[in-house]
Amino acid sequence: MKDMTKGSILKALITFSVPMLIASVFQQLYTLVDTVIVSRYLGAEVLAGVGATGVLTYLILCIALGMANGGGLIISQCYGSRNYEKLKKTIISMTWIMLLFAIVMSLAGSVYSRKILVFLKVPENVLDYSTTYIKIILLFSFGTVLYNLGASVLRSVGDTKTPLYVLIAASFINIGLDLLFVLQFKMGVSGAAYATVISQIISGFVCLWVLYRKRAFLGFQGDESFFPNLECSKLIITTSLPATFQSCLICLGGISVQRLINSFGSDVMAGYVAASKIDSLAIQVILSVAAALCVFTGQNMGIGEFDRIRQALRQARVIMFASAVVIAVCAYVFRFRIVGLFLDADANELALNTGAEYLSIVGVAYLICAIMQSYQNVIKGAGDVNTCMVAGMTELAGKIIFAYATAPILGATGIWISTPFSWACGCIIPVVRYYSGKWKDKKLS
Repeated sequence: MKDMTKGSILKALITFSVPMLIASVFQQLYTLVDTVIVSRYLGAEVLAGVGATGVLTYLILCIALGMANGGGLIISQCYGSRNYEKLKKTIISMTWIMLLFAIVMSLAGSVYSRKILVFLKVPENVLDYSTTYIKIILLFSFGTVLYNLGASVLRSVGDTKTPLYVLIAASFINIGLDLLFVLQFKMGVSGAAYATVISQIISGFVCLWVLYRKRAFLGFQGDESFFPNLECSKLIITTSLPATFQSCLICLGGISVQRLINSFGSDVMAGYVAASKIDSLAIQVILSVAAALCVFTGQNMGIGEFDRIRQALRQARVIMFASAVVIAVCAYVFRFRIVGLFLDADANELALNTGAEYLSIVGVAYLICAIMQSYQNVIKGAGDVNTCMVAGMTELAGKIIFAYATAPILGATGIWISTPFSWACGCIIPVVRYYSGKWKDKKLS
């Protein structure tokens, strides 16, 4: 556990964000390994099929993260103000809410997954691969829900190392199972899906076990009721809904854009899948520092340390900007080599060029993303979740409008440009809200 309300601000941000960064890298690493194994041993069509499900799996993750982060905001502020009674009630209530969500997702995914993929205009030649993969992922979605629940609670009280260790172990399990199921047992696309869900389930249960072991540090004394508290449940829902809605809106924007990408054929789809995996990995530096800033703000908001929050924002921006410049240069210079790790240049020239173009455009835009993430996470950590939701709606509108307006003229290039454009739109509201000072009145604990 780490108290961020005192001591060096820069040290607090770095010691929190570095384990999160390593954890995120490992999380993205095993998805990269998935992509390499599927591409190299099952072919570009299967890769396109798996990639077409990305927006659906991301939607589940967005909802799980939205609920976990909403409860995490309350937990971080309770921990900062030493309100352990409310803290433990929040943890218990959040567990019930997220388990209910997992059940709903499993049932809905089993019934509607193929219909959704058809709506997304997934090409017929890859539709069966997509359906097989996503049904398995959705059926066992409780694994990712449990992990995000446990990791959110631990991170909200300053423990980023435990989720890191759990995720590293899960990454190696996933890679090992990938090789076993796909190469040895010849299970095809279902093998890749089962490798993912098994590793997620293991990581989820390990996080819950760690929480149980650390229950005394969270205020549990053994005489608590393990039924949800109505007042805390309402607060979790009202706090989580805007964050979840924001995440879902962004994801739905991704689904809408994915539908547009799919209309360009499987080669463009494959190039986008390969490049987006690199994009997801490269952006983790910015996202990890942003997450640290969010928890830092939450804990200091609990005791009204606004000056520390302002200093943290300035220092976090410097780290993010420096990282964004390095990432942008690397993404541009090495774009063909990076995408070439996933695709055969001779057999998939269009896919390779598509992926390289995507990296060139999005990499340069990380500076805009750094601005958006820094201000947005201060606002979020303060508990001003409705403002973040409106910012998410602005970001979504920018992405969809620009993509659909420019794709008929610029082709797939217009879709790639819509990402930096949407980030620019998403900057406006958090920046204005921060300098208005109204976020200071949104304390949750």
